[in-house]
Amino acid sequence: MSLEVKIPPLGESINSGVLAKWHVKDGDIVKKDQPLFELETDKITSEGNAEAAGRIALKVAAGTEVKIGAVVAMIDTAASAGAESPSPRPIENPESKIENAAPASPAVRRLAAETGIDPAKVEGTGKGGRVTKGDMLAASPAAKQQDEPRRSPQSEGGPIENQKSKIENSSSAAAKQTRKKLSPLRKRIAERLVQAQHEAAMLTTFNEVDMSAVMDLRKKYQDDFVKKHGVKLGFMSFFTKAVVQALKDVPAINAQFAGDEIVQNHYYDIGVAVSTEKGLMVPVIRACDTLGMADIEKAIGDVAKKARDSKITLQDLEGGVFTITNGGIFGSMLSTPILNAPQSAILGLHAINDRPVAVNGQVVIRPMMYLALSYDHRLVDGREAVTFLVKVKQAIEDPARLAIGI
Repeated sequence: MSLEVKIPPLGESINSGVLAKWHVKDGDIVKKDQPLFELETDKITSEGNAEAAGRIALKVAAGTEVKIGAVVAMIDTAASAGAESPSPRPIENPESKIENAAPASPAVRRLAAETGIDPAKVEGTGKGGRVTKGDMLAASPAAKQQDEPRRSPQSEGGPIENQKSKIENSSSAAAKQTRKKLSPLRKRIAERLVQAQHEAAMLTTFNEVDMSAVMDLRKKYQDDFVKKHGVKLGFMSFFTKAVVQALKDVPAINAQFAGDEIVQNHYYDIGVAVSTEKGLMVPVIRACDTLGMADIEKAIGDVAKKARDSKITLQDLEGGVFTITNGGIFGSMLSTPILNAPQSAILGLHAINDRPVAVNGQVVIRPMMYLALSYDHRLVDGREAVTFLVKVKQAIEDPARLAIGI
C-alpha cells in the first residue's frame, strides 16, 4: 500500500511554502512520526512527519515552492519497517574497470586512477589502437585548457592575452559574490517592515536608564532564584513587568488601528523579538500581567528555543499588543526599532555601558542603557509616549515599584 505525503495545512493565511530541506533520502526506510522535511513559509518554518512507516520515494526536490496539500513523496507501507535503506552503489574504481575492459600499460592505469578518465572512451594512437600515456594526458581537462588558446588564437577580434584577461576577470567577479533565492520568511519580513514605515506615522523617543538597582538585585538573589525555579533571573522579565505596568498607566499605547476604528486592548500579551538563522521572529508571551518573574523567564526561554529550532507555530506569533526587542545582546548602543504592525509601539533595549552621570550633584560611574520607544503618532501623542518611557525607566531604576504596582 502506498501512502501520500502531503504538505499539511498551517493556517488560513498560508497557501504555499518552500520545501527547504529533506531530512531523509529517496529510498530510505522511515518510521512513523519521523521528521521528513522542513517547510519554510512567509510566517513560520515547520516540519512534516511520516504518518506511517515504510520506504519513501521523494517526488519533489529541495528548494521547490509547493502548495498546501501538494504530494511531495510516497511511502510504501508494505516495505519492512526494519529493513535497511538501500546501500549506495560502490564507487567504481577506474583502475579495476581498465582491467576488465582491455589491457593497458601501468602508466595508463595510473593516470586513469588519478584522473578518473575511462581509457575505453579515449581514442588510442598506439599500436592496434592501444591507448598510450600521451593519449591519456591529451584527454585530461588540464591538457584541454592548455590547448584551447592554441586552437583559438583570437576570439571576438581580440588577442589571446585579452581572452585570458576576460576569463580571469570573470572568475574574479564570480568569487566576489554568491546569490541565493530570498526565503519566504525573509521576503515577508521585508514586506512588513516597509509596510510599517509606509502606513504608520512612526516616531521614536529616547531615554536612558540606570541599571544599578536591577543588576544589584540579580546579583543578590540569582543563586536562590535558580535553585527555586531552575531558570536564571534575566533583564527581560524586569522590562516585561515594567512594560505591563506602563501600559496600564498609559492605555493609549495599548491600542491599534482597525480600519476606521481604534481598538483598545485590555490584555497584556507581550511579543519578544528573537533572532534566528532564518530571520527575526516575535513570539508572544501571554497574560504577562498574571505571570511572575520566573514564569516570564521560562516562557521567553521556551518560545526562543522553539523559534530557533523551527518549531514555532502561528499561534505563538499572533495576538501581541506590544513588542520588546533587545539589540543590546549584539552590542547595539542606540537604534530606532520599526513597529510590529498592527501594534502601535515597540520598545528597543540596548547595551549596558559604564558611563559618567550626575547623581546628587556629583559625577559617578553607573551602568547605563539607552531606551528607544518607536510609536505610531496617529494613535499616540508625544506626551503619552514620553510618559510611557518614563514609567518604564522609573520601574527599572526602582524595582520595588513593580512589587507594589506603582
